[in-house]
Amino acid sequence: MSMKKYDGKPVGYDRTKITGGFWNTQQKLVRDVTIDAVYDRFDETGRFASLKGDWKEGMPFRPHIFWDSDITKWMEGVAYYLQKKRDNALEDKMDMLVERMEKLQTEDGYLNTYFTTVEPKARFTRRLDHELYCAGHLVEGALAYYEAVGKRKMLDIAIRYIDYIDRVFRIDHSAAFDTPGHQEIELALVKLYQFTGEDRYKKLAEYFIDNRGRSQKDRENNDRDLAAFQSHLPVREQKTAEGHSVRLLYQCCGMADLALLNQEDEMTRACETLFENIVKKRMHITGGVGTTYREESFTFDYHLPEVTTYNETCASIALAMFCRRMWLIDADRKYADYAELALYNTMLSGISLSGDKFFYENPLTASPKRNEFNQTRKEDIREHLPILERVKVFDCSCCPPNLIRTIGSIADYMYSISEDTVYVHCYMEGETKVKTKNQEIELCQKTNYPYDGKIELKTRSEGCYTIALRIPGWCQSYRLSINGEALNPSLEKGYAHLLHTWKTNDCISLELDMKVQLIEANPRVPNLCGRVAVVRGPLVYCAEGIDNPDFSIRDVRVENPSDFQISMEEICQRAMPVLNGPTIIRKDFQELYRFYRQDKEQTNLKLIPYFAWANRGVTEMNVWFLKN
Repeated sequence: MSMKKYDGKPVGYDRTKITGGFWNTQQKLVRDVTIDAVYDRFDETGRFASLKGDWKEGMPFRPHIFWDSDITKWMEGVAYYLQKKRDNALEDKMDMLVERMEKLQTEDGYLNTYFTTVEPKARFTRRLDHELYCAGHLVEGALAYYEAVGKRKMLDIAIRYIDYIDRVFRIDHSAAFDTPGHQEIELALVKLYQFTGEDRYKKLAEYFIDNRGRSQKDRENNDRDLAAFQSHLPVREQKTAEGHSVRLLYQCCGMADLALLNQEDEMTRACETLFENIVKKRMHITGGVGTTYREESFTFDYHLPEVTTYNETCASIALAMFCRRMWLIDADRKYADYAELALYNTMLSGISLSGDKFFYENPLTASPKRNEFNQTRKEDIREHLPILERVKVFDCSCCPPNLIRTIGSIADYMYSISEDTVYVHCYMEGETKVKTKNQEIELCQKTNYPYDGKIELKTRSEGCYTIALRIPGWCQSYRLSINGEALNPSLEKGYAHLLHTWKTNDCISLELDMKVQLIEANPRVPNLCGRVAVVRGPLVYCAEGIDNPDFSIRDVRVENPSDFQISMEEICQRAMPVLNGPTIIRKDFQELYRFYRQDKEQTNLKLIPYFAWANRGVTEMNVWFLKN
């Protein structure tokens, strides 16, 4: 039986131990390398020192308006790893930062490094300066740390600050604006409400959501385009994805959270409308969103440039977060399909295979000569181009700690429950304990997904309940069995529902046919007409010049996806499936232009997963190819 609307409940990362496979490798890399690498960069750049509150004019490392969020996102990510394995050295760093927060916090509860040390008289006077955004990340980090190790001091600090914010904004209306310039606190407030049961936190989230696009104070305190900050209309009336992509998607997360809590159809319709506009008209094939660096924003329908697109790493993380909330409202496979697209492609492109370097932007093609020429121009006439080599830290370093926390809690995307149905959304190897309406269930999943489509799910407990397995939208055929007995259930919104009286060690075997396929874009995307992308399962593939040095990777013509051979190869000591297959190119010629000739030859094209590009030096890269 299908899930009733609004009946979904999450199964948190803390209920699962990732035991092997793709995400175990990724989590180990983050635990062994990324956490310390980001800590060191944040330490070197003065972020952690800013919490001491002793900065004075003329000193180095002037605090920035959003440094607090960099710190607390790193702390949240660390907490997810500490929940799995305690580490004294990491806990000491966490506790040191908490001690600094406690000393910096003012008597009334306010806590912000920039506005305490640099502009103490400007508190809550400028809407676009990230105060409430930073407060939201403080709440998320504090909840994660308490739930991981049971230490409450950071949570008490966060609650004091939120109580102050509630008084200033919802009760006294004494701030110079009504709603956040950068959304995020809304979803954090829902988490705090669910943890504490205190209704005022839910009311504050509703206050921020409901007043967005309605407030005269916000209009007067917004010196830039209102649509860039989703303040042009009330949220329930917003029909298209406008403005800063991360802001919008965090707003959508808060909207979906409240729609689920309040079972509100109008809010749900607004979420669905925005979601459909994004994935059908404003999203790259890699799950990348936000097509211009100007305000890091969405632009207009079918505008999907390849070279200059923005596709911020954090935006794809936010898209996946939105999808996860939507499948709790309505268990439709499209939400998990798009979450995977964003996570496996754009998000993971944001971190190097070595774990210590990062992309902020994730283009669909790379032209080193264009970047080199651009750097020779005076700064005021340069075009904005994404960098082609990952770096260890950015001035705006929101993405590195966001990657830490998302990969650390990736098991959030595995399951949800509804009554006595366990929904399996994203396939990962791990052991999970799930509590449904009537029973405790233990499940063990083994898989090498997304590198192949074989999934084995064993039950570790007895009882009568339903397991609903997602059959991805890209999968054209599959095989499903219980204890070797083949099944062919009908699908309900893309999920195969298996109602069974389960015994210990019953085995569900699901084999998704993971063929190489070609994808074409809507003809309204002018730059992609007559071109195709190569995908296999949730992975998008790309060509790099380093693998294809003898021809232009923009001149290749792809014809038959079944001609590609799949093999496991190492890239920077990481084994992954690469594709090799015949392609057609034009024979080289010297003229700039000539009369058209049917003068072509066949050669081999090598493709690698998009997330692995730019790990072997600066080189050309391309996702979209000509169709032969």
